[in-house]
Amino acid sequence: MLGLGHDVVDVPAFAKQLNEPGTRMRNLFSMREIWQTAQRSQLKHDDEAVHLAARWAGKEAFLKAAGTGLREPFSLCEIEAVRLPGGAPAYHFSGRSAKWVEARRLRAHLSLSHEDGMAMAYCILETET
Repeated sequence: MLGLGHDVVDVPAFAKQLNEPGTRMRNLFSMREIWQTAQRSQLKHDDEAVHLAARWAGKEAFLKAAGTGLREPFSLCEIEAVRLPGGAPAYHFSGRSAKWVEARRLRAHLSLSHEDGMAMAYCILETET
């Protein structure tokens, strides 16, 4: 294992920020993340903020596992917390973020959860063998 990251998000506070007039918060998510969140929210009959908060926690957990924080070369839109066809959460990287991960031969594992107004994520980074 190379790194471990964890993040917890207060969903009501996140929802307030997400829905604030003039906010650009949604711009920090990819179109795929927005689309998958809308689909999941409809399926589970709950608020999209719950699922976006978990994805946000996933992005933060990755940055902590990488040990870098949010700085070059990372862009939050390039670090996607997505669902695989079977429903498992996973990372998808693009742009300079993908190049950083590939150059270090890393594999990122993601776990997401939410309950009682909190969303959380764990990221485990390991070197590919």
